[in-house]
Amino acid sequence: MLGAITLQFFLMYSQLTTLEFRRSGQILSNEMKLLLAMAPEHLDYVIRERSTDDLRIVVNEAGIFTASHQPVTGDLHMWPEGLEADGQLHNIVMEPEEGTPYTLRFLAERTPDGRVLVLGRSSHFLKEQKLLLRRVSLTTLVPIVFFALLAGVLLSHRALARVKDMHEAIDRIMRGDIHERLPTGTQQDELQRLAASVNRMLDRLEQLMRDMGNVGNDIAHDLRTPLARVRAGLERAISGPQASSPEALQKTIGRAIENLDQCFTIITALLRLAEIDNSKGRNAFMKVDLVALMRDAIDLYEPIAESENVVLLSHASEDVIWVRGDRDLLMEVLANLVDNAIKFTPAEGKVSVLVSMNGGRPSLVVTDTGSGIHPDERAAVLTRFYRSDKSRHIPGSGLGLSLVASILRLHNAELLISDVEPGVPEKGTCFTVLFPNERTGHA
Repeated sequence: MLGAITLQFFLMYSQLTTLEFRRSGQILSNEMKLLLAMAPEHLDYVIRERSTDDLRIVVNEAGIFTASHQPVTGDLHMWPEGLEADGQLHNIVMEPEEGTPYTLRFLAERTPDGRVLVLGRSSHFLKEQKLLLRRVSLTTLVPIVFFALLAGVLLSHRALARVKDMHEAIDRIMRGDIHERLPTGTQQDELQRLAASVNRMLDRLEQLMRDMGNVGNDIAHDLRTPLARVRAGLERAISGPQASSPEALQKTIGRAIENLDQCFTIITALLRLAEIDNSKGRNAFMKVDLVALMRDAIDLYEPIAESENVVLLSHASEDVIWVRGDRDLLMEVLANLVDNAIKFTPAEGKVSVLVSMNGGRPSLVVTDTGSGIHPDERAAVLTRFYRSDKSRHIPGSGLGLSLVASILRLHNAELLISDVEPGVPEKGTCFTVLFPNERTGHA
């Protein structure tokens, strides 16, 4: 601010000097034209009596000289040193017998009768204006600086008070109060936007912590059942009446292995979910042929479908449809969807897989004729460990669809769940995977 005031002062100072020089030159030129137009006798009278005339106000010095620079009349009794009668303005320093030197602007021109008319104007008007400007600037500078400093102190105190409140809130959060949030005011400034962003981040962290707690509870619940069955079976094998029977022990050990395998399946799926959620490896993506991917999945699950007496069909366009992604992860998506469809489709049912273009976007569609998913449960089935009541009797960990959702998030793909026959969930489920436009194309 002080720099701006100083710059403004110097600009005004220089403009005053330029303006006064131009103004004094115009005044001298105009007076010179007016006087030269007079008759010689009248000119002598005007110059001689100018102290009682308005000419005294605009011209400080005036005199008529001979061609040899001898004074004729007027209050200028000596030819200024360095002055030329060329009709041009000259700045000449006058040195009086007493007092300090001063500067006059002179204009000298020849009259029609051969003499020389000299007019001079002092720069004391400019000095007065500059003195006034300096005094006004100094007078206004003090209150301006004072109020600027006062405003700066008040604003900084206000901002620091808000920062202090934020620090106190952060300290409470660090002590374990995860429900605490940074204070936000009504001011639409950077601090308010920062506090709002941090609060959104804290909301997300709180949600993640809540989800982690729920996952821990779900893990404990899902692992407790098979482990309890293993313990109960082993206790019966040791203390039961058939403890010495090799066949009973072998059967007990087989069931224990099955239950432990279920535990390992849950743990492996959770580790796989964590690996995918923490993955940043989109740089390793490459072109994946969805049609070839579908054929590999069909070859893998066709024997399983036959053993379950389920018809497995596939449909694809003749063109090669490709997306950018990780082929192994996309194979895992398709395998989970097909396995889920076969698992929940009764005997004599049908599962179909379709690869096509949907609105310019590559799509992967898996439909079945199973028991369907109620619309209220379609968001929940994508979360970890969720299992609907009608699927409790079917073996599984409840992690397959959450694994599919995580992989598709990594690929910026969209998963839609709908009924095979709209409005009739009991007739089957349709899973539609839509891949993004910018990562697709036709080979």
